[in-house]
Amino acid sequence: MANQGAKKRKEENARHMANLRRLIIGCNVIHVVVRLLIFHSTFTWKHWVGLILTSAAYMIPYQQLAQMAKPSYADDGELLDGGFDMSTGGICGYLHDIIYITSFVQLTSIISEKFWYIYLVIPAFGSYKSFGFIRGFLSHGSEGGVEDEKTRKKREKMEKKSARPKFVKTRTR
Repeated sequence: MANQGAKKRKEENARHMANLRRLIIGCNVIHVVVRLLIFHSTFTWKHWVGLILTSAAYMIPYQQLAQMAKPSYADDGELLDGGFDMSTGGICGYLHDIIYITSFVQLTSIISEKFWYIYLVIPAFGSYKSFGFIRGFLSHGSEGGVEDEKTRKKREKMEKKSARPKFVKTRTR
């Protein structure tokens, strides 16, 4: 019964990575078949560059997720850890988002070249998150500012209220 959670996590991660692999292969096959066989007359060098770009955009996050999902074993071969939980947010969620955005861009770029602009969502979201992170380190400018009369009185009232002794009612028998 020991390490049941680790074994279950290992199986979940293997199943999840297999699903991602099928998604990536399926999108690549659909893109190549439709672009090369059906729309072969409009296939240019730009489409080869797009295929290479989307393949790299698949490969990098997939490899990072595979590293995170890899289980760890002891020297005697016993399973110690089943790998990272792929259903959590954070960097794992962002890597999944990149894979899903890439599959959407790859499939919809068959219809129109304008769908490549959707890739701008990734750096825009990264900039948004970075700005929020960096803004926390910057001074807000409200420290040491001039306080108006109403705010000062409210602050003093709250200070007096918090300085008062607190009485606890007890029941006497």
